[in-house]
Amino acid sequence: MLAELRKADHGFIAQFERHYKHSIEEVWAYLTENEKLNQWFPELEVEELRQGGLIKFNMSDGTQLDMTILDMKFLSVLEYTWGEDRVRFELAAEPGGCLLYLKETIQAVTPHTPKDLAGWHVCLDVIAALLNGTVMDRKREWERMYEQYIQAVEKTAGSL
Repeated sequence: MLAELRKADHGFIAQFERHYKHSIEEVWAYLTENEKLNQWFPELEVEELRQGGLIKFNMSDGTQLDMTILDMKFLSVLEYTWGEDRVRFELAAEPGGCLLYLKETIQAVTPHTPKDLAGWHVCLDVIAALLNGTVMDRKREWERMYEQYIQAVEKTAGSL
């Protein structure tokens, strides 16, 4: 299911929702433990898991971006800066597993926005695959989702 995209007071919001048949503890570990985080987003590294702490984004050119943790509630909320934007993960228990919400607050839509959204979409699916012990073709899935997010972003924000 594609993220829900909507206009907000200062930009746009993309909200993803996933139902995982796994415990909050298992899903939280994929968001916060570097060994597991590396399996679905190898460029990210949690340096300090606390409000005000840091997550590092290691760029492919050898540089890194420090992202500040804005909100962190153990096993339920992780929010951090994402360049000029913000991403927020929320977990809630539900029968048979947990519900994950990912909200990206986007200040300005750019031609790169559909790439980011397709990336988040695939990352959440990769987490599901890892939890389920299966494998998926990330590249092919990203290409498919990218085309869909171009259309979704243009529908919500206008032409890119």
